[in-house]
Amino acid sequence: MPFLAAVVILLAILLFSMFNVLNEYERAVVFTLGRFAGIRGPGLILIVPVIQRMRRVDLRVIVLNVPKQDVITRDNVSVKVNAVVYFRIVDPGKAIIQVANAFDATSQVAQTTLRSVVGQHEMDDLLAQRDKLNVDLQRILDQSTENWGIKVSTVEIKDVDLDESMIRAMAKQAEAERTRRAKIIHAEGESQAAAKLAEAAEALARQPSALQLRYLQTLADISHERTQIIVFPLPLDLIKPFFGPRGE
Repeated sequence: MPFLAAVVILLAILLFSMFNVLNEYERAVVFTLGRFAGIRGPGLILIVPVIQRMRRVDLRVIVLNVPKQDVITRDNVSVKVNAVVYFRIVDPGKAIIQVANAFDATSQVAQTTLRSVVGQHEMDDLLAQRDKLNVDLQRILDQSTENWGIKVSTVEIKDVDLDESMIRAMAKQAEAERTRRAKIIHAEGESQAAAKLAEAAEALARQPSALQLRYLQTLADISHERTQIIVFPLPLDLIKPFFGPRGE
């Protein structure tokens, strides 16, 4: 009797283990006597005990944080860069058969690719053209993991850490650049002002009476100021008509 009871319990356990329920985002890679027998799921699937076994695979998007990597850019600047990778398994069979651990393999490839791509660009490109670097990283990673049944959808560079000396050097460079732009803008303003003054001088030369009106307007503007002394140059051409023929 005890032997029969043990056999019944064993058969019940084996029968119960045949039934497996997979969620909507899961798939089962089934092996029959060690050979690949297909992909099943989601829902209820039957696995023959002892003869068959299965491996569950999650098809949801996985977020992988790439740790900080010490990189030397093309212009010999030492930086620390980290990134985040979004990927998912699109072929569960390849993800189980072609690679021992798809997650660790993707992480290692992401680290080496990040160092390689950043090392091919200068520091200014890393700071100003980060979107372009993200596209290059995504393309290279996607090609490297395609044979593993993995699709890399997005790669984003998160942080770029610089040494204190490099930060100070970049601050000096930015200050010098702002000073250069300020001088150029000032020079352009002087050039435009000189051009406008030349046009005004030509207009006044064509109408001498306009020069006298301009002087009178200047006196009117000065009169509004709260001062007791007004110093104003009086041109001889303005008082010349009062002298008549003798003043000539």
